[in-house]
Amino acid sequence: MLSREDSRRLAELERHMWRDDPDFCMRMSGGELRAVPRRRYPVALIFTAIVIWLAAITLGVLGWWPAAILAALCGTAVFAALIARGARRGRKRA
Repeated sequence: MLSREDSRRLAELERHMWRDDPDFCMRMSGGELRAVPRRRYPVALIFTAIVIWLAAITLGVLGWWPAAILAALCGTAVFAALIARGARRGRKRA
């Protein structure tokens, strides 16, 4: 029986093979061609960053500069977390 780590690695290898050469995998499995699920950015994080940036602009227009700066920094932090998450996923795939 495979350990949990070995099972995870085997599943990852299978996903890579299906993504890189689906025809080969289909011939070897004798089954139908499976669609490899695409990874997407979390839409909620994108909308959160946009809303925070819009709040920062609104606060800046109203003259509340400290609050506008803080909101802009928070929006940038959310966006940076989103980019870091995508980069981490890309590194795992490579």
